[in-house]
Amino acid sequence: MKKKYRIKSNSDIQSLMRKNQTVGNSYFIVYYSENHDNINFRFAIAVSKKYGNAVERNLMKRRVREIIRLSEIKQNYDFFIIAKLKAKTLNFNDIKLNITKLLKKANILKGGRI
Repeated sequence: MKKKYRIKSNSDIQSLMRKNQTVGNSYFIVYYSENHDNINFRFAIAVSKKYGNAVERNLMKRRVREIIRLSEIKQNYDFFIIAKLKAKTLNFNDIKLNITKLLKKANILKGGRI
């Protein structure tokens, strides 16, 4: 995805976490906030080092990025997805289902579909 869709600075991520708008399940946590400064949505992904080696962490990040790329996400939203250790057991379709449910719960998806 293009750089305009990514949150890179630590201060932006910290401010998202301070706003206390979260949804989560046993596999993922999503911190989100409405942002009127940007025309498009922005996101960040975090996978702990406890999750596994770099290959496993990067695979999870690639999968989450692909799910976000295929989703119809509302404009003016920033969100931060954290993958928990339990997510390691999921295949792509299960990851897609879990993230879609969380984004719907947070009211970030357009029309509630992926």
